[in-house]
Amino acid sequence: MTDTTPDAAPRATTFTTRSPATGEPLAEHPVDGPEEVARAVARARRAQEGWAALPAARRRERLLRWKRLLARELGTVARTVAEETGKPAGDAGLEVVLTLEHLGWAARNADRVLRRRRVRTGLFTVHQRASLVHRPLGVVGVIGPWNYPCYTPMGSVGYALAAGNAVVLKPSELTPATGLLLAALFDEAVPAHAGLFTAVTGAAATGEALVRSGVDKLAFTGSPGTARKVMAVCAETLTPFLAECGGKDAVIVTADADLDAAADAIVWGAFGNAGQTCAGVERVYAVREVHEALCERVVRRAGVLRPGSGGDAHYGPMTLPGQLETVARHVTEAVSSGARALLGGPESVRAPYVAPVVLTGAPADSAAMTEETFGPVVAVDAVADVDEAVARANDSRYALGAAVFCGSRRTGAAIAARLHAGAVSVNSVLGFAAVPALPFGGSRDSGFGRIHGAEGLRAFTAVQSTTVQRFAPPIALTSFEVPAAARERAVRLARSLHLRH
Repeated sequence: MTDTTPDAAPRATTFTTRSPATGEPLAEHPVDGPEEVARAVARARRAQEGWAALPAARRRERLLRWKRLLARELGTVARTVAEETGKPAGDAGLEVVLTLEHLGWAARNADRVLRRRRVRTGLFTVHQRASLVHRPLGVVGVIGPWNYPCYTPMGSVGYALAAGNAVVLKPSELTPATGLLLAALFDEAVPAHAGLFTAVTGAAATGEALVRSGVDKLAFTGSPGTARKVMAVCAETLTPFLAECGGKDAVIVTADADLDAAADAIVWGAFGNAGQTCAGVERVYAVREVHEALCERVVRRAGVLRPGSGGDAHYGPMTLPGQLETVARHVTEAVSSGARALLGGPESVRAPYVAPVVLTGAPADSAAMTEETFGPVVAVDAVADVDEAVARANDSRYALGAAVFCGSRRTGAAIAARLHAGAVSVNSVLGFAAVPALPFGGSRDSGFGRIHGAEGLRAFTAVQSTTVQRFAPPIALTSFEVPAAARERAVRLARSLHLRH
């Protein structure tokens, strides 16, 4: 649509996506406004009625049919992801594989997790049969990110569909083709339910239109600042809101840890996908006696990594051009305030790529240690002991993921329990991301709510509690016909029982 008021410039009806590596145009996509979004939501709502009415086994069969089609088209989906994000083809393929794992788990476990279940009643309600059931919400709106445009939004899309909902996805304006392809493959796999899952495209205005469209829940992935704006709009209509807003994830390395394994994992967690991972490694706290040895191992491994667009590149460009400025600022300010660059430095930022940067000694209050860098930069600091490592890891406004490397698995798990992060891996990084049964999410500026696992399925439902009276109670306490004396006897009996137990 075009604004035709006299003094207004015509509103763009399409936008162009470009390769992050070359800047060359990739495709033209429509800018969906409030009318287009409203039509998508209305269509999804009509489709959802039939979807929710299906037996759980038939929804499972249809979702698994979609999963199989995605598996057959893995090359096409991965190629689309790679083109739009700039990440290597192998990384894009792995992203799709993880997506399939989660979709399959959600489809197979939705009935078990959400089916009606009996709950026990108390002494004074023994005449009642009590149960609860998780009912679908209706239409779920999903606003997805650009860094993992398949895996991350599907953590909401797949689970919401498995729970009986319809979904309208607004993919990032940097990666719209991935979202459109996912929706098109759904329609191809289950044409009888076409429109149940659909995508709308555009930038912030399209996202706002989706938030205001009357969806029954909104799942958002992005920055804390944007999340606050979206949440404020949701608050106007009390629309439930789920937010995943990134992290400043820490790794703790103890004195008895396998340093080679720790360094290998830290390098992968910090530099994979050009550091553009919400639960990627950004801070490392190693006890002092192993700090130098760990740094040497990290620098040696990171030093051979090469960003680029060719088949031999270890990671690609910065997908969001503006993120280059953030990375440059964090590194420059850290070095100017006393940090040592063990590898790279401010000169590592060469648009559209950033070569690996390893810092040590950055001030605890510097941006490199407190803000999400979201680039191939890691800070490795020495601490006196594990207690200091835990305190510094928890001293962050983010609380999404973390990792612990320790010689004893039991001790590692005990350290993990002291961390505030929503997900922790022991002797690996991001181990939780590939386990569909585990919920994922954080707190503080990392957001709230959970996707994945049973909690992720329940997140897209409303709980209904039901009681069915089995027989008339000896004393009907919910009736004005009960004599006062009988009510008083019941109260005395209850008091006596609670005093005893």
